[in-house]
Amino acid sequence: MFAWSPIPAPFKDMGSVEFSKLLVEKAEVAVAPGTGFGERGEGFVRIALVENEQRIRQAARNIRRFLETAPEQLHNVIPLANRR
Repeated sequence: MFAWSPIPAPFKDMGSVEFSKLLVEKAEVAVAPGTGFGERGEGFVRIALVENEQRIRQAARNIRRFLETAPEQLHNVIPLANRR
């Protein structure tokens, strides 16, 4: 089973590939960039729900934690809207 998720607004301009890379680096969660499934997939990531419930919950916590702390973690990085 898979879930398609829109890229959160603050990260939208970086695109699905860069956002996916950011999740691997900062949240330790791998997702598939939507653009890999055609041009209409841009702006989304695909999450594979293939692990056990505990691992899926941990991945969700990691993503939530990253999204809550991203402004502090990325304060010294090029502004999100200009990353491309």
